[in-house]
Amino acid sequence: MSAAMPAASDKLMPYQYPNPKEAPLEIVVNPAIPEDERIWVPQAENVWFRPLCLNVSQGYWTNLLRVRKSGVLSRHRHPAPVHGMVLKGKWRYLEHNWIAEQGSYVFEPPGETHTLYVPEDVEEMITYFHITGVMFYCDPWGKFEGYEDVYTKLDMCRKHYEAVGLGGDYVNQFVR
Repeated sequence: MSAAMPAASDKLMPYQYPNPKEAPLEIVVNPAIPEDERIWVPQAENVWFRPLCLNVSQGYWTNLLRVRKSGVLSRHRHPAPVHGMVLKGKWRYLEHNWIAEQGSYVFEPPGETHTLYVPEDVEEMITYFHITGVMFYCDPWGKFEGYEDVYTKLDMCRKHYEAVGLGGDYVNQFVR
């Protein structure tokens, strides 16, 4: 028994049934790299992030990380996998011999500790990251120095957007 092939006109027809009412709405961020500097949330001197999705129900966030300085950005560990795509510039981890350049995809396995370093010849680095769970910051010997998760990111965004005149609720468009 085989299903009938759809007519050519059916291929362009949208799905005809409602999606689950509990399903969250899509997020479309256009442009992802904003012209309005207020959208970039400061994280450290010459380091910002731009939220794309802050998923509080599943405990992950996606963002663009922008760095306009060279040197060590952070040393951290993730208990869950991380995915990254370099959009501009380059960076590396001091613990590895590879360099993530524009166009590179990076998978970070859970449990690894690494030190993000931006080389001297980079004026600006922008990388898309998808991070689940927590980022634990530590010193070179693993001593805990702080953490970030989707809730600390949300709080940083809300405070920043309030301070720059966009309003604390501006971040709600990225929350799922």
